[in-house]
Amino acid sequence: MFCHITENWRGKPLVSRAVIVNLIGNTKTRTGLTIQAALDENMYPTGIKVSDEELATVRLKRDKFHGDWNYTIRPRV
Repeated sequence: MFCHITENWRGKPLVSRAVIVNLIGNTKTRTGLTIQAALDENMYPTGIKVSDEELATVRLKRDKFHGDWNYTIRPRV
């Protein structure tokens, strides 16, 4: 959807997070697919380290094309 989002906001000044979220939320494809967007203003901790063991438990389904970049995170069982 990123290509549709950037096409939608082309030439518009991105002056605030609210403007950006609004432009993202008003994006629609030719086939009618829409996006829901909301600004999350919660504070989140930074610098959290994830161990190799923890990361190994994440169920990744890697795509055949550039699996390091393109993957699906599957639900836990």
